[in-house]
Formats: sequence, structure tokens, C-alpha cells
Amino acid sequence: MVMTYKIASSIRRGHHGDVADQSLLLKDSRKARNLSLIERSMSYIRPNYDVAREKAGFSWQVSGSYLSCVELSGIPVKDFYTRPAACIEVYRTGRERMYEMFGDWLPPLAPATPPISYMHANCLGAEFIFVEGGEVGHTHPFDSLEQAITRLQEPVDFATSGDTPLYLDFWKQMRDAFPDEKVGFSFGVEGPITTAWELRGQGFLTDLFDEPERVKQFLQLTTASIVDVFRFRAELDGIQFPDPSATGMVDDIASFVLAHMFAEFVLPYWEQYYAGITTDIRRAHVEDLRREQLRFLQDVGLSYFDPSISHKLDPPMLRDEMQVPFGWRLGSFHYQDMDEELVRDFLFQAAADGASSLFTIIEGTLSNDEGHDKVMAFKKAGEEAERLLAEGCSRQKLGSYVTEHGKERFWDYFPE
Repeated sequence: MVMTYKIASSIRRGHHGDVADQSLLLKDSRKARNLSLIERSMSYIRPNYDVAREKAGFSWQVSGSYLSCVELSGIPVKDFYTRPAACIEVYRTGRERMYEMFGDWLPPLAPATPPISYMHANCLGAEFIFVEGGEVGHTHPFDSLEQAITRLQEPVDFATSGDTPLYLDFWKQMRDAFPDEKVGFSFGVEGPITTAWELRGQGFLTDLFDEPERVKQFLQLTTASIVDVFRFRAELDGIQFPDPSATGMVDDIASFVLAHMFAEFVLPYWEQYYAGITTDIRRAHVEDLRREQLRFLQDVGLSYFDPSISHKLDPPMLRDEMQVPFGWRLGSFHYQDMDEELVRDFLFQAAADGASSLFTIIEGTLSNDEGHDKVMAFKKAGEEAERLLAEGCSRQKLGSYVTEHGKERFWDYFPE
């Protein structure tokens, strides 16, 4: 499977030698791929935003995480990322303790290789930085757009590049340790703008102004490489590509692109991304957007938007500035200055203000008795709000269940 991918990637990138037939094959391959992308883009049926939120309804979710498992296992986080035996122990003991603490109502958490978001960038030259007590960082491999473009025009065998061989072996050891479970291979890849930043660092933010046309070439090649990563991952997992079901995108650095530049430097590459990897529903996670950037989420045809931790936004703003169904997250650090009543108020106020989903993730700081009680307050509030809405309660009426303290806090003083 990997050999097939490598040949196809090499042909598409243009490294075809001196043989005339290969040159023709390259042109035909590019033409076919471009036509395929255009066809998928044109055939994608965007949501009917007049009814999208009504169809989305309301949901809530509490999810366990590897961060909770790491905390409860006592394994150093650096070991979790770098030693298969440590990662295996995290999922054996830490996961069991997490379910003992919170209950088996939590969604299943399958074992997986460490979730390093920068595997794609690593295959292109970025080096990982593992620190004691913290998560993974990375270097930015290219000092100029010219360097980055040259590298992106070369073929990449993702199976043998960077640290992939190490983590493929890591994956094998984990599969051997958990023979009765489907063990995930966490080959991290991000959206176009974030990947561009991973490759160029802060230089990318000035490239936008200094070399705008070269940036467009860079982003087109970057996004094509992202699509190739998804193809590689699909081959590893033995699944259909492009994905006929919903696909998400994580592109936090897109928030750094000014609103008046968004249509030119973000939307075309988001469209290329989605058209390249899926034929169905589009979802996105982008942190720290501003009000004036929200309208572009509808332009690309999203069915769901996760702003995650975005302190310049709030649910009423998201509700009023776009029609895309959205989620609203209670971050683990938000709990620190909230009691159980405020946790309940958070959920009811966000639901009243139009959020289609409310969610929280159990991380290390919540993996204790106090955190348990607050998470259970979130769960109880979610169940109550879901029941009330199912019984015919209006969103507006949900707001009447919020205490006066909660009404004062959300959203003018959140977070404090």
C-alpha cells in the first residue's frame, strides 16, 4: 500500500525523470486530480442554514482523555510520548482509574499512540521537542518560502520520513499489548494555515504581506501535502479515500489572518482541504477567531463549528453572526474558579444562547475528587437541559434556570 502511495505522490509532485511518457502521465494525473477536486467541491451540498440549527438539535458530552490517564497513572508525560511501555501502562492503569473515578458512562477511550499534532510537519523536516512535564513542541524547518516550496514539490514517503518509523513500531507494540481493542495510530495533521505556520514559524505571518503570491503557491502545496497525509492514513487503516462521511479540520492559526484577507488566503485552501479528503459533512475547530471572521465559516459550508477556547467570542455572538451550528466548551482550567452551581449555570446559559452542543474534556487537573464533583454537575445539567428541551421547553425559557450570579457572570465576566 505504501509503495503505491509513494509512486502516485511522486508522479503528482512532478519528479518524473526524463521519460516523455512519464511527463504525459504527470500531466494527465494532475489534470485528473484537479478535475476530481473541482467535481467534489461543486457536488458538495452545503447545509440549508435556514434549518441547520433546528436539525442539529441539542447535545452534551463529557469525554475522558489521555491527559487524565497520564495523571492517574503517575507516568511522566515525556515517557508517555517517547516510550511504548509507558504509553501502554498509561492505558492499562490510568484508563482503569479514570473509569473507576468517573464511571463507565464515559464514552469508550481507545488506546492510541501519543497524540502528536505535528507528525506531518515532522515528515517535512520539523524536529520534535520533548520536555519534562509538558507536551510536545517542534522546530520550524524552513527559513524562507523558497525553501518550503522546494521541499513541498518533492515526493514524500510518509511511512519512512521523520519519526514515522519509530511511531509505526510504537503502534505495533501497542497493538500487541491490546490485542482485543482497535488501537489508533495518531499521525497528527492540522489545517492549511496552521501547517504553514508549523513549517515557516512567525515568518509565515510576515510572508502574507511581503510575498502574497508566493504564499498562495506555498499554501496550495501545503494543502496538497495534507491531502496526501489523509490518503496515507486511509491506506494504513484500510478505509475508503476520500472519506464518504464527515471530516473535521483543526486550524487554530487561521485566526491570525485578518478578516479582510480571509477570502484570499484562507477560504481557497480550506475548500481545497475539504474537497480533497471528504465528500460529506464538513466540521472545523478553530480557536480564537474574532467576530468579523465568523461569516467565512458559512462561506465554506460548515455543518458544525467548534470554537473551543475562544475568549473573544461568546454564544450570543456565535448565534447572531452566523447560522452554522456551534458547540461551546467548558475548558478544564475554567473549573478552577467555578463551583458546581456555576458549572450548571454555564451549561444552561450557553444552551439558552443557542449552542447546539456543550462539552467538556476530563484532563489531569480534573482527575481528583473536586474535579469529579464539578464534572458530575456538568453531566447532571446536561441531562436536565436535554430533558427540558425534549419536553418542549424553549431555548429562551432555559435561561430562566440560570441563577442571578450566573446571569451576571456569563458572558461579560467569563472567563474572569
